[in-house]
Amino acid sequence: MPLTRVPRPRRFLTCAPRYFDVRYAINPWMREDTEVDTDLAQAQWETLIRAYRDHGHRVEYIEPVPGLPDMVFAANSALVLEGRVFGSRFHAPQRRPEQLAYERWFKAAGFDVHPPESVCEGEGDLVPAGPFVLAGTGFRTTRAAHQEVQEFFGVPTVSLLLVDPYFYHLDTALFVLDDQNIAYYPEAFSPGSREVLGRLFPDALIATRDDAMAFGLNSVSDGRHVFVAPRATGLIGQLTDRGYVPVPVDLSELHKAGGGIKCCTQEIR
Repeated sequence: MPLTRVPRPRRFLTCAPRYFDVRYAINPWMREDTEVDTDLAQAQWETLIRAYRDHGHRVEYIEPVPGLPDMVFAANSALVLEGRVFGSRFHAPQRRPEQLAYERWFKAAGFDVHPPESVCEGEGDLVPAGPFVLAGTGFRTTRAAHQEVQEFFGVPTVSLLLVDPYFYHLDTALFVLDDQNIAYYPEAFSPGSREVLGRLFPDALIATRDDAMAFGLNSVSDGRHVFVAPRATGLIGQLTDRGYVPVPVDLSELHKAGGGIKCCTQEIR
């Protein structure tokens, strides 16, 4: 019998894709001539928000800003732990104006915001996992930022090298299942980083490339329910076998910019 998993209510910050578009190419998923259906993107995003609310999670909103088509990807805005906010400093100049918009939201909500000195893209590359922060590098966030994170939060920060440009952020290649375990796609990482993950999480759920390319690892788990891309069928089967409850949510229109469920979801811890 699979274990009975226990969900934990979460608080999420999100941004509607009112101005979502693909106007530039800063990752392999993006094509400047891509046609985007903004109404479909909005409808898919609203389905995600309903799913969160239906499962008992608190959802808050930041107002989208015209001219910032990637602002919908709220996870890149910061890492929030124990009420402390470590902000973002984007690699791509096109996204840098998002930094100020999100900083204003956090300050209005009563948070102090620490601006990083090095390139750092929030929860895109910083994933709290039990007693650690798993920290991606190789394409966006720098190793120097990992050191800043550890000094700021006082939490052991484990650097992981990403090597496949399709998995340019850690949250495209790995997500946390609960306080003890993760799911990830090993080939997204360097050999040494794979060994680190194997030592830290020997019982991790291992995803295939097909499921990873379907944005299956850009998922959000509350410890029981896993909000996951519906095309990641193998991953969904594995989750079910382990006692988790998959909640498929299609964000395929947002995949055109290289983002999925987790990209749209900033967790406020």
